[in-house]
Amino acid sequence: MTKRLESKYKINRRLGANLWGRAKSPLNRGKENPPGQHGQRRKKPSDFGTQLMAKQKLKGYYGNISEKQFRRLYDEAARRRGDTSENLIGLLERRLDAVVYRLKFVPTPFAARQFVNHGHIQVNGKRVNISSYQVKDGDVISVKPKSKDLALVIEAVQSGERDIPDYLEVDHKDMKGKFVRAPKLADVPYPVQMEPNLVVEFYSR
Repeated sequence: MTKRLESKYKINRRLGANLWGRAKSPLNRGKENPPGQHGQRRKKPSDFGTQLMAKQKLKGYYGNISEKQFRRLYDEAARRRGDTSENLIGLLERRLDAVVYRLKFVPTPFAARQFVNHGHIQVNGKRVNISSYQVKDGDVISVKPKSKDLALVIEAVQSGERDIPDYLEVDHKDMKGKFVRAPKLADVPYPVQMEPNLVVEFYSR
């Protein structure tokens, strides 16, 4: 097992959830203890601990994005009109790496970030290599012609682990998709329950 794969599974074990719904997660084999030589005894978390766990789960799901980037997204969500938790989910789902993952161009959020950073993705026909780029309604996201036959892409497209959500449209024959609209929390196909309201409480303390 690669070191990078091990680190992703440690996130699952630390948070006690199969964040990405992957069949190979150690949680599917009954390994529920946190990472470490002997694991750690789970105690009933405080309100702060519950809020922190909700934040770590949401951050971890999107490829374990940095605290700085996550806090920036939260501040933008709080600045906008409407429900802050719904705004936060909408901004997270607008990240280019999240869209690439949702369109099933790659198998994992971690692979999506690397795929974007290496210049394999175009937005409206122009190469974009910034994984945190915010996609707009109507934007067309496509895989570069020379990258369509990569084994990583073929594996993801053929995988039956995930479905394409309703707020996206995709044509896997041309390896092209469209961001139709920002989703609400209920629209996002998370394999585990996410609680962005607790994230808002965490930052509002």
